Parts: sequence; structure tokens; C-alpha cells
Amino acid sequence: MNRSGSQHRRRPGRLPMSRRWAHWVGRNLARWHYARHVEPTWLEVNRLRIPVRDLPAAFDGFRIVHLTDLHIGPKLASAYLDEAIDCALAEQPDVIALTGDYIHKGYRHLGRAAHGVGRLRAPHGVFAVLGNHDYSVRNALGIRRHRGLHRAVAEALHAAGARVLRNETIALRRGHSVVDLAGVDDLWSRDCDLDAAYRSHDAARPRVLLAHNPRTVERLDGRRCDLMLSGHTHGGQVVWPGLGRVALGRRARALAAGLYRFDQSYVYVNKGVGFGWRIRFGARPEVAVLTLTRA
Repeated sequence: MNRSGSQHRRRPGRLPMSRRWAHWVGRNLARWHYARHVEPTWLEVNRLRIPVRDLPAAFDGFRIVHLTDLHIGPKLASAYLDEAIDCALAEQPDVIALTGDYIHKGYRHLGRAAHGVGRLRAPHGVFAVLGNHDYSVRNALGIRRHRGLHRAVAEALHAAGARVLRNETIALRRGHSVVDLAGVDDLWSRDCDLDAAYRSHDAARPRVLLAHNPRTVERLDGRRCDLMLSGHTHGGQVVWPGLGRVALGRRARALAAGLYRFDQSYVYVNKGVGFGWRIRFGARPEVAVLTLTRA
């Protein structure tokens, strides 16, 4: 027996290095193709039931459709935007909530954003808050490239039929029953003012809060919020096997996507419809439907 030759025999069932390398390359090329060409426009509908204490019987089963982060720009096809709008309308919501980043950057695509939002209709209305891209703010420093962009976005949304909530609360009514709906400006804009939004606060009434950045929940300081709807994170856009949400920092990963419980509040973080870079993996774009139920 040639003992020296036996040292170079590979273990049974173990592929040679060249084949293992080929499999690794092929697998990741397939993932890259999927992330670029399939998932960015593969919409999912996520339906959740949210128990709310003190919810009036008239609002039991009240349906909120939540859209966020349209990021309308040259990379977002109009047909895909129409699909997202159609998907939202097909859910027959009682109210539609929009939580910011209607445009990706600049003024150029404001008309498309207004046209898309203008197609949305619900019996109790369409309500919106602004996101950091609507302020042309790209980080927590709050530096704005276009000082007046947020006003132009708000005016375009208003003209399209959406009520833009800027640090304020309105009452949703069914007969004599009321649920409060509040909205605040984006956290990075430095215009977020929870004190103003809660000025007419009635702690006995259920309250839904719209805030683009989910970390706004950290600033509630005991204020009542039964459900906060947010976006901003895109779910990280990429959840790569073995690496996780590579585009999000440690603190952002704590409120990255889906439903969370934070103190006495539920927080739903929607992965959004659009994108900046056309890539998604493990974080499909979504339309969320949240049904309020009596706790």
C-alpha cells in the first residue's frame, strides 16, 4: 500500500475545492440576480390584528392600510407604483396611513408622487407625515440640501387629497366614538415635536401615531401611543445569510421590520415600497394592513 499517496485522498463525500468554489460562486450569483431583479418589486401584503385597550366597539375591526418609503425617482417604474397603489386599495381600508419618503431626492419627481398618492381613497381619509428624504436630510445631523423641499412635498400631497399631519392630532369619528390619530415630522429633520402633537392629549382615548423614523418611540416619555406606524429602515433592504441586516447599525436593527412591543406601545415598522439602490434580499417590499381589535 502506498502510504504517502493515501495522505492526499479526500474524505468520502467531500467535494474537491474547485467544485466547492464553483458552488459558492454560483449560489451567490443567483442570490445577486434575485436581489437585483426579483425581490425589489415583489410586493407582499402583511395583515396583523392589533389589540387596543379602551377601543370603542364602533372601531373594533377598523382597518388601516399603511404605505411608506415610496422613494419615487428614476429607478422606480410607474407600473410598479401603480401595482402598490392598487394593492392598497384592494384591501378596502377604513383609513390610509403614509409615513414618509415619497421622493428619493430633489423636486423632479414631485408630480409622480402626487399622482400616486392622489389615487388613494378611504372612507376616513388619507393621512401622511414627512420623512427624512422629503426634507432632503440623509443623516441624523439634520443638514438639508434643499431648504424648502419639505414644504413643496407637503403642498403636493395636500393638493392630491392627503392630510399632512405636522406635529398634530386629529380625531377619527364613528358616531359618538373617537380614536385619535397623530402625526409628527421626521426625527432627523429637527422639526419633530411630540409636545405639540400631544397638546390635545386625552389619555383615556386610544391613539395611533404616524412617525417616519421608528426610533421616535424612544421619545414618547410615557405619552399614550397604542400603535405607532413607521418606515425608514426598508427592513435593511438586504438580510444576507450569515451576515444579517448589513445596511443597518446596531441600534437600528432593534426596530428594523415588523411588529414590536416598546413599553406600552406597539410599533409596526413597514419595509416600504421603494428603494434607493435597486437591491433587496430577505426584505420584500410591502403593503401592511393593521386591524384594530378590542383588547
